[in-house]
Amino acid sequence: MANPKEAAGREAAELVEGGMRVGLGTGSTVAFTLAGLGERIAKEGLVMSGVPTSIDTRQRALELGIPLVTLEEVERLDLTIDGADEIDGQFQMIKGGGGALLREKVVASISERVAIVVGRDKVVERLGVSFLLPVEVAPFALPTVARELRGMGCDPVLRLDGPSEPFLTDNANHIFDCRFPGGITDAKALERELASVPGIVESGLFIGLAHTALIGAEDGSVTVTHRGD
Repeated sequence: MANPKEAAGREAAELVEGGMRVGLGTGSTVAFTLAGLGERIAKEGLVMSGVPTSIDTRQRALELGIPLVTLEEVERLDLTIDGADEIDGQFQMIKGGGGALLREKVVASISERVAIVVGRDKVVERLGVSFLLPVEVAPFALPTVARELRGMGCDPVLRLDGPSEPFLTDNANHIFDCRFPGGITDAKALERELASVPGIVESGLFIGLAHTALIGAEDGSVTVTHRGD
């Protein structure tokens, strides 16, 4: 039995062409993409540069010999390859299980194309039924944001790092993981509503950003679909 994440991740590495500036996502599936890119650089002499979306991805990329640049050095990216915790038929996504949602959304927003790599288990009919929605929050605003979130009909749970310490993002913010009973009925409207709350830095709803999905299966095959197909 093949690893669906590895199948999708390595397939995505083949999307990168010489000279591309590539956003490098975060997570276990993208780790296989990074490995594939490292191999292509070593074996084929692939010339590319990457913008990492987390400290972890930056470290992995450096270890694999992937050249990196910063957002000060590039205005646009040719391609971003990232994972998702959930993706629906409209290419709406929940991301942020690894805590990198803010940087991931910034990088996706300046990309000409965004390719999402997932196993088939991440494809859902409705967002938020099985995976909680991450919301990144400035520490000062935790009490007020928690009240606002409850007013939206969800149950916000502060993410912890260990038994009692709050999880901190790479930006030194906290995360509420939010449960919406029955899932999220209107993801686009909810993203706008969350963005209007002072103290919320970013939500894990990614709407209108993904262009291509590479979906790995347990037999090692990868299905490639495009938004609007």
